[in-house]
Amino acid sequence: MSRASRLRLPALAAGAAMIALVLGACGENMTTPDETDTTATDATTPTVAVNSSVAGFDAQQVYADAAPSVVTIISILGDGGLSGGGGQGSGFVISDSGEIVTNAHVVTDAEDTGASNPSDIHEAKQVYVEFGDHNQVPADIVGFDPNADVALIKVDPDGLDIQPIELGNSDDLAVGQPVAAIGSPFGQQQSLSTGIVSATDRSIDSLTQFKIDGGIQTDASINPGNSGGPLIDADGEVIGIDQQINTTSGGNEGVGFAVPINLAKRSIDQLRDNGEVSYPYLGVATMTLFPQLAERLGVDTDHGVLITQVNPGSPADEAGLKAGNDRFRFQAQQVIGGGDVIVEADGDQLEQDGDLATAILDKEPGDTVTLKIIRDGKTEDVDVTLGDRNDAESG
Repeated sequence: MSRASRLRLPALAAGAAMIALVLGACGENMTTPDETDTTATDATTPTVAVNSSVAGFDAQQVYADAAPSVVTIISILGDGGLSGGGGQGSGFVISDSGEIVTNAHVVTDAEDTGASNPSDIHEAKQVYVEFGDHNQVPADIVGFDPNADVALIKVDPDGLDIQPIELGNSDDLAVGQPVAAIGSPFGQQQSLSTGIVSATDRSIDSLTQFKIDGGIQTDASINPGNSGGPLIDADGEVIGIDQQINTTSGGNEGVGFAVPINLAKRSIDQLRDNGEVSYPYLGVATMTLFPQLAERLGVDTDHGVLITQVNPGSPADEAGLKAGNDRFRFQAQQVIGGGDVIVEADGDQLEQDGDLATAILDKEPGDTVTLKIIRDGKTEDVDVTLGDRNDAESG
């Protein structure tokens, strides 16, 4: 399913070029079910694009072990027939009972509508799963999480050669370690590409106003149709879900992104149990307070995050957290100074924006987090009772 085909395509200016961050640009549009079926079966021989610069990585063994778990997903948005729009993406089997993980944009209309409010995102009318042995069966959507771009679907395993893949640990990733992506780029099923982890802790777009923190950047080739497929480590375990690319052409240019599997596990568990996912909600916008900015603001700390916005009526607002209104440019950045600086969350030191998001995500709606802040040169603790992000998005 192409986040390339069905997600909004925000543009980033890079010099004279406009770089499109193709969220889910890993999927492929289709106009009719027949066209999709034809595309899905065009490739009878697996395509392998191996990055020879990655040493000590047995791509053939990784592929042999993982490929049977990877599937092609075909979604129909309309009522079917020649008028039913849709798309094609990838996914991977995680249980003997027929559970399959993919991107939410693969099995919803998020790309077509460009909606950012979860209530405006709708499930596909029909979903089909094609396995590597060319069995193709209908699937039910268990649920989807637009905040993490994760969906859980399920097929009846009876009569199918179900081979689940192991889920790894994305918290242990190191820049430079080899990875592999398997999926259906441009309809070419069971295609393998390899590369490395180019960076960790990237902030990448979700299907809502909120970002996905901890995103994995890779130079493994990710193209339309790869959306929802697994990013796999040397042990053959899934460490991410291929989701989007940075591109000036619509194709892969060596900058791809994946949803970290540890975040996806949280979504999978809640979707399985409840059919939806809840997130704790604080209600602030922040920026990393680097030492030079701290000096410019006259704040006596070498770490922390500066509050630049407090959403009215949010838990942060009710707890009395403050944003400033002193707008200025500093080292090519737009800064809103004068607000509170958060230096710790529940005793853990904050170094950058993502640290606050991680600390909050470890909680549940209704939990209390203690934030150590600096305000007007004085340090104090503020207790905040977290809300539910779903309530904020629907409000």
